Amino acid sequence: MTSEINYCEPIIVENDRKALKEIERSIIKTYRKPIWSKFIKAIKEYDLIKDNDKIAVAISGGKDSLLMAKLFQELKKYGKNNFEVEFIVMDPGYHKDIRKLLEENLDYLQIPAHIFDANIFEVADRIAGEYPCYMCARMRRGALYGKAKELGCNKLALGHHFNDVIETTMLNLLYAGSFKTMMPKLKSQNYEGLELIRPLYLIEEKYIERFIKSSGIWPLNCACMVAAKKIGNKRYEIKALIDKLKESNENVEMSIFRAAQNVNLDQVLGYEKKGIKNSFLDEY
Repeated sequence: MTSEINYCEPIIVENDRKALKEIERSIIKTYRKPIWSKFIKAIKEYDLIKDNDKIAVAISGGKDSLLMAKLFQELKKYGKNNFEVEFIVMDPGYHKDIRKLLEENLDYLQIPAHIFDANIFEVADRIAGEYPCYMCARMRRGALYGKAKELGCNKLALGHHFNDVIETTMLNLLYAGSFKTMMPKLKSQNYEGLELIRPLYLIEEKYIERFIKSSGIWPLNCACMVAAKKIGNKRYEIKALIDKLKESNENVEMSIFRAAQNVNLDQVLGYEKKGIKNSFLDEY
């Protein structure tokens, strides 16, 4: 059964109001260069938002999505784009205390969100067994697409950041034997007329962490009681590998990022385009 709570008028006391003003001011002032400017740059460079868009901003309760929600609020306040925003929050089966923390954060940050329930943690665990994370991610994405469609949105914004992009590139390279990256936007294959966008694409995770810490916000982590009992995933191994590489090359993250912009098809053994595989021998 699905339930929904609308945070149309979050309650806030005077002290919290002052703290919120400082948080919002810090986005534009303190973190202007590493966060706000990178947010605006991604929107412009990848053409993420157009006039008359209606964007569903997905909030998991984690640091990335909470920042993204505030960035969209600031963009609506100061930006020139004629677009609408709906903040959506899916509860995939959080413990009641985690759910309470999520709701308190939304109230504190004055984010009016549609919260809806989905029993995804339990289903993913039952279907996927020892490795539920991939199945969980797919099911969560589907639930968010469905909610966005229900609200009449044509775009769904997710909070993946710069480090997610380079880690995904390395995961594909080292574990999948392919070269592909996380795209700043893509069209949904299962929900006609819906497009996924990633406005935090150029923002480094370390600045998101600094913003959250300075704001005094206590964000959710994965919060999955199932995953907590399973073997750690490969993304943590990639994070550790990149940190190690940075000891001898401080620009390694940007090099990985730019590699996906500088693919030379004359010097690869093969590539795939629209499902069709091509070999260098085809034009040798």
